[in-house]
Amino acid sequence: MSTALDLLNRVFGYPAFRGEQAAVIDTLLAGDDALVLMPTGGGKSLCFQIPALLREGCAVVVSPLIALMQDQVAALKELGIAAEFLNSSLDGATAAQVERAFASGQLKLLYVAPERLLTQRFQSLLEQARVALFAIDEAHCVSQWGHDFRPEYLGLSALHERFPKVPRIALTATADAATRAEIRERLDLSEARVFVSSFDRPNIRYRIVEKTDPRRQLRDFLAGHKGEAGIVYCSTRKKVEETAAALKLSGVAALPYHGGMDNATRARHQETFLREDGVVMVATLAFGMGIDKPDVRFVAHTDLPRSVEGYYQETGRAGRDGAPAEAWMAWGLQDVVTQRRFIDESESDDAHKRIGHAKLDALVGLCEAASCRRVALLSYFGEASTPCGNCDVCLNPPTLWDGTEAAQKLLSTVYRTGQRFGAGHVIDVLLGKTTEKVNKFGHTQLSVFGIGAGQTDKVWRAVLRQLVMRGLLEVDHAAYGALKLTAAARPVLKGEEQVWLRAIAAAPSRRTSRLAPSSGAGVHDDEDPLFLALRAWRRETANEKGVPAYVILHDATLREIAARRPATLAELGEISGLGTKKLEVYGEAVLGVVAGEG
Repeated sequence: MSTALDLLNRVFGYPAFRGEQAAVIDTLLAGDDALVLMPTGGGKSLCFQIPALLREGCAVVVSPLIALMQDQVAALKELGIAAEFLNSSLDGATAAQVERAFASGQLKLLYVAPERLLTQRFQSLLEQARVALFAIDEAHCVSQWGHDFRPEYLGLSALHERFPKVPRIALTATADAATRAEIRERLDLSEARVFVSSFDRPNIRYRIVEKTDPRRQLRDFLAGHKGEAGIVYCSTRKKVEETAAALKLSGVAALPYHGGMDNATRARHQETFLREDGVVMVATLAFGMGIDKPDVRFVAHTDLPRSVEGYYQETGRAGRDGAPAEAWMAWGLQDVVTQRRFIDESESDDAHKRIGHAKLDALVGLCEAASCRRVALLSYFGEASTPCGNCDVCLNPPTLWDGTEAAQKLLSTVYRTGQRFGAGHVIDVLLGKTTEKVNKFGHTQLSVFGIGAGQTDKVWRAVLRQLVMRGLLEVDHAAYGALKLTAAARPVLKGEEQVWLRAIAAAPSRRTSRLAPSSGAGVHDDEDPLFLALRAWRRETANEKGVPAYVILHDATLREIAARRPATLAELGEISGLGTKKLEVYGEAVLGVVAGEG
């Protein structure tokens, strides 16, 4: 009988397990349940795919998205594994054929959506088949405290009730302590063994900037990623369309994606992104879950996400192949105001609103961090770490200055103007501007009029934003954005508490936006003729088969081939990512490409 390690080598082409993979596999092979938290790109799929091959019967994999099912099944078939999916993309005859193959024991893995799994028809089908295990992917969808709650996941606890002897594995890349507890409760996994891998993605460089000129800032960032695949997230459909159009005009191969587009166009754009090299998808958060493309070199946020979990999940779509990648975000005070208003005006109960505000505060804390971004990010998930030396704060530590006097001036101006006005008017009073509004309310006569004339509008806005973030000021949405003092402002005004603020950072040089190579993987592959030739062969092969290019071979495998230049099948077989089946199908063709570039 094959062992798990033998299958890993022979079928998947990898020399050794990573992290907790072997322990998770042993747990399922013993017939026990598991809850697995593993970062995107950490190898979660192998945790259930290998037990599926070793246990009798077929593994049923619950997956939330059609695109993810199709890609994973295509990849498994390339490895010679009997796998299929059941979803709405299949016609009746094809679906019936898959059902018969499942019931008769011809399959080793079957991917289904949660809605289909819970139908009476599929439940009856489960009774007829031999089920090896149940795998529940994207398990955080079951949590109402999480960032991507999907009510259809709530019914999955029925699996344990109806099939108590079939082991289950729930997997997610993103879950804080509260979300983990809810996953265990709602999926009836109280007896499951919990595996928590490190949340660290050391190949990702995190960079967060204050918004000044967002479109120019994004364009400058993308200048360091020419010809690379990436995702740009925007908060609204309108902004998606405008950003995609602007990027196209500047020569970027950009496509829009949002819920307001018709299904056919949205599907076509997603397929283009998955199958072609160097495409940039500009999208709302409707895009991303289940995207299995390993060579995404960057994720950019033009607006603040909803939570640290959401940010971590979205940035984790970059660099799944382990090569250097970048997570860039531009944010500002208006983002925070908008998010808080969204939470306050939602139909959620008070408990959910409190959680929403707490999650937003944690994300703002990450943005305002004066020390290592990675330490702050991992700390949110309960993981201790040391400064990474690879984020923007580590590479360019921010300058701090004693902003106590500036804070007192701004807080006093808010108070003296009656806590009735927004940021623009308060700063006009500070700067001593005689605008129509300032004159109308007689604010030229106030003692605070002009006391901030020694600083610029830009500096005062930075001070104001940080005071809001620190909770010394709050924005009253019901009063048209009026600024109000909080209880925390009192000791600052009385001189009992010092306030240290971040200085406004200078814009980074365009020349520094490119990532330095790390972990032996480069980002300048456009200079390697063999890598480009291998990519061209892969693209042609993928088009012939009608699958994404990375289903044939990952970029990481192509890089290793280009670096080692194997001359025989035996030498090629030593390269990671080339199992027996792929070596048999593609080996000679790959060696031909290598010889042709010799």
